[in-house]
Parts: sequence; structure tokens; C-alpha cells
Amino acid sequence: MESWIRVLILVACLFPAVVECRVRHFKFNVVMRNTSRLCSSKPIVTVNGRFPGPTLYAREDDTVLVKVVNHVTYNVSIHWHGIRQLRTGWADGPAYITQCPIQPGQSYVYNFTITGQRGTLLWHAHISWLRATVHGGIVVLPKRGVPYPFPKPNKEVVVILGEWWKSDTEAVVNEALNSGLAPNVSDAHTINGHPGSLSNCSTQDGFTLSVESGKSYMLRIINAALNEELFFKIAGHKLTIVEVDAVYVKPFKIDTIVIAPGQTTNAIITADQGSGKYMIAASPFMDSPVAVDNLTATATLHYSGTLSSSPATLTNPPPQNATAVANNFITSLKSLNSKNFPAKVPLTVDHSLFFTVGLGINPCPTCIAGNGSRVVAGINNVTFVMPTTALLQAHFFNIKGVFTTDFPGNPPTTFNYTGAPPQTLQTINGTKVYRVSYNDTVQVVLQDTGIIAPENHPIHLHGFNFFAVGRGLGNFNPKNDTKSFNLVDPVERNTIGVPSGGWVAIRFLADNPGVWFLHCHLEVHTTWGLKMAFLVDNGKGPNESLLPPPSDLPKC
Repeated sequence: MESWIRVLILVACLFPAVVECRVRHFKFNVVMRNTSRLCSSKPIVTVNGRFPGPTLYAREDDTVLVKVVNHVTYNVSIHWHGIRQLRTGWADGPAYITQCPIQPGQSYVYNFTITGQRGTLLWHAHISWLRATVHGGIVVLPKRGVPYPFPKPNKEVVVILGEWWKSDTEAVVNEALNSGLAPNVSDAHTINGHPGSLSNCSTQDGFTLSVESGKSYMLRIINAALNEELFFKIAGHKLTIVEVDAVYVKPFKIDTIVIAPGQTTNAIITADQGSGKYMIAASPFMDSPVAVDNLTATATLHYSGTLSSSPATLTNPPPQNATAVANNFITSLKSLNSKNFPAKVPLTVDHSLFFTVGLGINPCPTCIAGNGSRVVAGINNVTFVMPTTALLQAHFFNIKGVFTTDFPGNPPTTFNYTGAPPQTLQTINGTKVYRVSYNDTVQVVLQDTGIIAPENHPIHLHGFNFFAVGRGLGNFNPKNDTKSFNLVDPVERNTIGVPSGGWVAIRFLADNPGVWFLHCHLEVHTTWGLKMAFLVDNGKGPNESLLPPPSDLPKC
């Protein structure tokens, strides 16, 4: 299959007047590297020996081929987070959902075309907890000659936020699974791989953003952390927000953003302050009483001509539970909805789904630390069980017994989702998908349950962008809350935060055949089973069917 795709690409590129065509080749070598953070050294899994990994640059409508070679002892897969993967689900990357993982010593070529998208996204490992160190940015530039819908900045800078564990993250998650308890929280946050001056490690130099007075800079901010939403702010400077999740928004100014794992935000700053150094801070946002790493990662905005020994102007990060600060940013986000970038919100709904998302407790006789129980997570009381054959492969080749299509569209039991817990905290286990026809419209209300404790859940949908048409606290009321839905210019995203003790409503058009993962992007919740998948059938037209798998598709 790969050969005839290359022929089609070549033929298209022979007619540049018809289509601008470019094929971009990348090679990702997954290797171990010794690195030092927080005054300690340990081997970590990296791409090309870099942490964070290399930024992948492309343009809208480019075809991208990334050869991933696995040189480590772990199974590996790479997800191109936010890339639509139109008809190319084989390149999406989540292990055992769209592909079997790349085994040690093996390789796989991810082959996809970036259609109708431009902006900032990210790539990361999509198996176990390897994305703690295996991640990087994706920058999709507009087509040549197509300007930004805002003044072009003088410079663009990728800023990747993350978490750091002193110990091996694979050991952390395995210990948690064996005990039945929550895993250890990270030891620090990072900005472009460094914790900065507040890490109690004098040998660590943080990231420096060098600026010249009067010039503007677009920060392509990416949250690659495993388990924590983060605040981001710069002392003395306003952020003009122009894009989230590779979709333009109506520009607005703000001093603090909140960004969940998997989300991206493009923010323009102007170097309009007096010469000097200014602190950049990334700190956790968690508006529920659970344990998080509360250390703030820092970096420095450094005006040219300022002595490196000059003290930096400090900034006070918001309190960890500053819900009002987070909501101020979230509610300011609106789609640009211009002539060139319309907001195509589905106005009718074929499938109206109500998904409860939250935690539970299941029996675990071997979990001594958990007193014979383990913490689990689920959607509509279903804790997803990962198969040993990839769902997309089972769907395409009609392999029986891998999954069922009876994922419930509503919770099996109605209760006060943000009040007293139900009589039982136990979930059921299953590998279930929800099936829809091609071009169906889908509305999903995601309701936090707070069964054990109220928690935020950044939910990521593969294969689609969606519109966040509504959001609120408490229990969703279908009669009253739908009246305030924004069907004109709601923000368009691929990852959305379900508020602690509240709900969010999303809508999307199922115009991409295949099997598409929906899961919490807090890795701890995904590990516990807060995930499911949509199966979108082929359409009837010639370009409405899933393409056949490539010949080098990894085998389980």
C-alpha cells in the first residue's frame, strides 16, 4: 500500500499549479540517554537522544513520513496528538487501539497527510508512561502565501511544559498497579526540560527566552505533563491568545493561562517592559483535594543588553486551587468564526450521549497495600480493558472476540453525580466501543462524578476536533442547560477539561472512518481505565473509507 501512496504523491507533485505538495521525511530513533535533572542522573527513553524530543515542522497539506526505530527494551508507539488522520487511522499511534506497538529492534513508518490544519500540536509516546520523556512539538505552518489572521510576530518559540520524576516512571506505574493505590506524584515540573531556579538544585540552569525591546514573540505553549493541568504566566507581561489546539480563536489579552495535558496554546507577547529579566512560571492547577507536585517550574525572559547577573522580576503563581483564574481563561476562548476560518458547529444531533467520568474501587485480592482493593476509573461505569489485538485491526479484518459494540450511551445507574456517592463504587470491565455511521453528528456531555473525590479530567478525542458548546458546575440538566449552549462561536479543540464537580458538552461530525480513542489525558486515569473508543463506519463515497493498512504495520 505504501508504494502506491508514494506514486500518487509523486503524480500530484508533478502538477504544482493544481496542488502544492510536499513530502517531509523524519526519522525518530527511540534510544536511552543518561540525563541529569534535579541534581540526579538517570537513564531515560528519548527520541534522537533529546529531552524534550525534536520539534516536527510541516505545512498544511504536507504529507509526513516518520520512520520510528525502536532501540530500547520497551514496546513503543507514537501518537501525533491532534492530527486528524483522515482515513489514515493506522498512523494515529495509540497502542492496541490503532496499532500493535513497535517491538524492540523493530521499526514502523507513520504516513499521513495534514489536511485542513495549521498551528501547534504535539507528538508523544502512547503506551504505558513513556510519554513522560518521549514527547515533542508539532508546528504546522499555514500554506505558503496564507498569512496568520493576526499580525505576524517577529519570532516564534516552542515552549514545552512537563513533569519530572527522579525515579523510573515505568517502575512508578508498575508499583501503583501492583499495590492498587495511586502512583507517586512527580518531583518537579519543567519548562523545555528544566525545572529552573526554584528546584533547590543550584546546578540547574533554566530555559531562557531572549527578547529585544519592541519586538513580538509567539510562544507555542504545549503541556506534555502526564498528570497535571498547569498555570502559565510571565512577570510584567500580558499574553495575547490567538490559538488553542491548532485552531485560531478571537484574540484576547490575559496574564495567566491554564493548560491541560495534551492541550496547546499560542500566546503572543510584546517586549514592552523595561530592560531586565522577568520570571516565567508554570505551576499546578488542581481545584480538588488530591496530592500533586506543588513545585513551580521557572524560566527567564531576558531582554537583550541585560547583564546575566541581574536579578529577575518575580511573579506570584496563582494558588493551586485558583478556579476563578482558570475559568477566566477558559470562558474567554471563542472560535475565530471568520469567513476564512468558520466555526462549523453541528446544529443537529444524531447521537446524544451522556458520559459520566470518574473513579471507582474494584476488588483486588493481591493488592495488599490497598487492603484487597484497587482504584479504577471508568466512563459510564465501564473500566476499559486494553485488548491484545489492536481494535482497528480487528475492525478492518473482522476479527471476532476482540471488542463489542455495546458501550452504553448513558450511565447504567442514575445518581447525584456531584453529591453523595452511589451504593456501590465497583465498575464493570470491558473492551467496548460505541458505533456510529459515517457523517453522523455526535453530542457528548461529559459529567464528572466525584465518586471518591471531585477531579478534573482533560478528555482527548482522537481523529476529530470538536466544539465545546456548553460547560457548567453541578449535575447537567438537559432541559435547562442546553438553552445556554453556544452554537455560534464555541471554542474548537481536541482536548477539553471536564471541570471538577461539573460537566462539559462537546459536538463533532463523525466524518473520519476508523476506530478512535477517547480518554482522560491524565495518564494515571488512563492507566486506571478511563477510556473508550468510537467506531465510525465507512461511508459510501470513494473517499469515505478507511485506507488499507501499510505492509510494515507492527504485529502483536
